Amino acid sequence: MLSLLRALLFRCIALPSSEDELRMEILVLRRQLQVFQKTQPRPRLMNGFRIYWVVLRRIWPRWKEACVLVQPATVIGWHRAGFRLFWRWKSRPRRKLGALAEIKTLIRRIASENPRWGAPRIHGEILKLGLWVSERTISRHMLKRHPQGEDLVRRRQTWKAFLQNHRDVIAAMDFVVVASWNFKPLYVLIILEYGRRVVRHFNVTAHPEWVKQQLREAFPFDEGPRYLIHDRDTFGFAKAFLATMGIKTKLTAFHCPWQNGAVERMNGTLRRELLDHIIPLGEGHLRQQIKDYVRYYNQDRSHLGLNKDSPGIRLMEPRPSPAASVEGLPRCGGLHHRYRWRDAA
Repeated sequence: MLSLLRALLFRCIALPSSEDELRMEILVLRRQLQVFQKTQPRPRLMNGFRIYWVVLRRIWPRWKEACVLVQPATVIGWHRAGFRLFWRWKSRPRRKLGALAEIKTLIRRIASENPRWGAPRIHGEILKLGLWVSERTISRHMLKRHPQGEDLVRRRQTWKAFLQNHRDVIAAMDFVVVASWNFKPLYVLIILEYGRRVVRHFNVTAHPEWVKQQLREAFPFDEGPRYLIHDRDTFGFAKAFLATMGIKTKLTAFHCPWQNGAVERMNGTLRRELLDHIIPLGEGHLRQQIKDYVRYYNQDRSHLGLNKDSPGIRLMEPRPSPAASVEGLPRCGGLHHRYRWRDAA
């Protein structure tokens, strides 16, 4: 078979002549005669014979005249079938099954260790490990859960456009009420910067009359924002004090927490991710727990509003070596984790 293909190529490269055409026809007829001389009642056309005719069709214009054993349409069909097989092989999936299995295992591990995280949060954490995978892939490989609450972003589109233009000079503050172990209320003051969603200051007390002192600690040396948004809680008496610091206060309307959406979202996040899972034993215990969470919130936690970065600008950590494995660093007593690469020992 190889000798015949070699002869065909040689004849095509050489200058054509009438004698060459005659020899080519004799060669083709002899090849068909070899098939007829088989002992089987019906000649079997092997794959080599099919390839022979497909190549002959491409390089010899008069191949139809010497074709006796098969019809020209059959040869064309063989050529098209070979074309389909070639492109099926060319476009075959080339996934790295080992890497895909590793990412799938990592997605399920993060989801199991952080049951309150959704696909966007897990996607942000995996991007910080230098692994490029789509959020849809993460949703597909996560364990099935109950649907999360309704997304309220569309209701705040007007405020979103407003904050995009003014957020760097805006801060907000609000109280979160937490019941201690003996059911006494404790008040958590949260002061949030709108620009990077950084928790600028917090404190815990049972008597929320020390707001002025907390504002001094949050904005020392005239470092305060231009505007401070708050509701009509116990902040009214601090308005004159804020004016002396060069800060303009913006009161929200009655029963309109959405007007202070960023800090209200922070309060809800604090409840869902920490306060709903602990029982405060007192001011000191609650202060320490919130301190750990605020450190995690500012330095480690990814945010949708920051393109899945943390408020403290967490840099992406590429994989140092192929043998490196993912290490989970517990935060808030194991309620949350930060992930990084660890070289093999």
